[in-house]
This record gives sequence, C-alpha cells and structure tokens, in this order.
Amino acid sequence: MLLNLNQITVQVLDVEKSIAFYEKLGLRLIVKNLPSYARFECEAGDTTFSLHQTSEIKNETGAWIYFETENLQETINNLLAQGIFFEEMPTEQTWLWTEARLKDLDNNQIIIYHAGANRKNPPWRVN
Repeated sequence: MLLNLNQITVQVLDVEKSIAFYEKLGLRLIVKNLPSYARFECEAGDTTFSLHQTSEIKNETGAWIYFETENLQETINNLLAQGIFFEEMPTEQTWLWTEARLKDLDNNQIIIYHAGANRKNPPWRVN
C-alpha cells in the first residue's frame, strides 16, 4: 500500500482572519466556506493546507507547520516588509536545515525553512 500526504488541516478560531495571514505567507486560497473552512495550495508542490474553525483551541502549542523555500532570506525579507513578525530569524539547525519561526493567530508554530537534499537525505538517514 502506498500513502501520499496531500492535505493538512489546522484548527483556528477565526477562519477569515487566518485566511489573510496565510495569504501573506504566499498560499493561494482555493476554497472559502465561511465561517467554518478554507483551503489553500502552495505555489510549489501538490499538498493542500486548510483551516477548520473551532470554538476552542485545546492545545496551547498548536501544530508545527513547515513550509520550505529555495530562497529563505528573500522570502523572510518579503514577509518582514508585509509586517510579519518572526520569533526567530533564519538559524542554521544541527539537523542541517536553516529555519525561521513565527506563530499564526492561533499559536500554531510556522517554520519557513530551507533544507535542500538534507530534508530527505541527511547524513544519518536510515537505509
């Protein structure tokens, strides 16, 4: 059996406000069913990302969502120019990824990163 991860959904309190946030990140809105649901696609790849309204966020730390980009610094500069606040600017991690971190409106951790070949083929990959 072959599985392919093609859809990720996170819970948010206000779908409409969250749409604006994720559009600033560069996601393209493809489904808008207010007040309860929205779906996006990224410019690269085939995975979709959606927002589902909830009345209460039960996990204080939220989900961790990774968006990869080929030109991390240019992406960060563009987002800073739009008023996006980063908790951590691009930092080279011990797992060989360079990551910048921010939170969405519902405390979900957003990581914008570049890993290149190390994403799927780090030196310690299991054969």
